[in-house]
Amino acid sequence: MFRRRSLLAALVAAFATTATVAHAADIKIGASLLTQQHPFYVELANAMKAQAAKDHAQIDIAIANQDLSKQIADVQDFVTKKVDVIVLSPVDSKGVKAAVLTAQKAGIPVITVDISAQGVEVASHIATDNYAGGLQAGTLMCKVLGGKGKVGVIDYPTVQSVIDRVTGFKKALAACPDVKIVAVQPGITRADALSAAQNMLQANPDLAGIFGFGDDAAMAAAVAGKSAGNHVKVIGFDGMPEARAAVDKNPNFVGVIRQYPDKMGALAVDTAVKVAEKQSVPKLQPVTPGQYLNASVK
Repeated sequence: MFRRRSLLAALVAAFATTATVAHAADIKIGASLLTQQHPFYVELANAMKAQAAKDHAQIDIAIANQDLSKQIADVQDFVTKKVDVIVLSPVDSKGVKAAVLTAQKAGIPVITVDISAQGVEVASHIATDNYAGGLQAGTLMCKVLGGKGKVGVIDYPTVQSVIDRVTGFKKALAACPDVKIVAVQPGITRADALSAAQNMLQANPDLAGIFGFGDDAAMAAAVAGKSAGNHVKVIGFDGMPEARAAVDKNPNFVGVIRQYPDKMGALAVDTAVKVAEKQSVPKLQPVTPGQYLNASVK
């Protein structure tokens, strides 16, 4: 009798395990990411694929290429495919609202990663604490400039994560009153950022520092500063391998606020699986940023 009960218990446990795996394998996730032209998003996408494999979920990743209309079309495609959850890295924090509402009307929950959606509620938002990272960047700028000097900002004003970074940067500099922001210009691509940095340096030959909203912006600023013979101190944000290598080689590229896209991508997929399984998840899941500094400022 004991053996029969043991065998029955084992069969029930095995069935339960199989059912759980089968259920997870039925979960379909659609993801539309901002771009694949930046190492951050390449690493984010790779982490999402790896976590989906671990969770036995299916994932379909589309690339919006910084085009809002493409992202809206991505979401509509996911709705047609009847995915269980959609993960978005919005091209435009405000403009993506319609796409989120389209998904939700179809009964599909939405999660945002890295960049938030404005004016609409989502199941969960996973991102670097960009405001805290901006505070770190501003504090670092004050330190490397010795508490005084003119500063420029290369911006991406339609993306909420960047808005938060720049807001934090300005807040930190408010405690460093002799460091003044004299120029703020958009520079979404590396080429745009190079032009923005060159314009800032031409208009302000005594510019002492530039904060770039991302790696490309900061690396472009470092190139512009070197070409101008200017010893402008540059601080970036993201901290992907190319930028970290540039920080190591150039003492004027003093550091980057480092994000962890591998953690964010894995957490986004894990959260999507939980949402699909009707588990509760936090509305906001911040990932603490770090710093990667040139040896001269450590």
